[in-house]
Amino acid sequence: MAEATAEQRNRYPLPTYNFRVSIGSALIGCSEVSGLSIGYETTTYRHGLSTWEGEELIRFNRPKFAPITLKKGMVIGMTALLDWLNGDPEPQPMEINLCDAEGLPAIIWRIAKAVPVKLEAPTLSASANEAAIETLEVMVAGMRLEHVG
Repeated sequence: MAEATAEQRNRYPLPTYNFRVSIGSALIGCSEVSGLSIGYETTTYRHGLSTWEGEELIRFNRPKFAPITLKKGMVIGMTALLDWLNGDPEPQPMEINLCDAEGLPAIIWRIAKAVPVKLEAPTLSASANEAAIETLEVMVAGMRLEHVG
């Protein structure tokens, strides 16, 4: 028996190629986003009875900054990543949407604070026939993961 389209959508993983990145109110066309992770600062606590009871791991409820890498094809006149790096040093909100087949956000990574720290130029080679891809490293904190629908 064939499954309905809605059932298939709920049972199969989303493809990774259908995503959108926005920084503040600007939509940025990226070819790759890597490093999305949610983590917390921890410390090991040793008390007087640690020899018998063992150490404890304590997790702090404040998120730590983590690096995210954005890769974007270089186009003449399109300087959005460079402008962000050289512009206002204030952290910007950022959103990464993984979209469904209709192009609607299905999973959203909402980032409260994003600060660009490094822009890397593409490797230039006369023997290669590849698109020029610039890489921006961003430090982020306050990431939330939301499933839509």
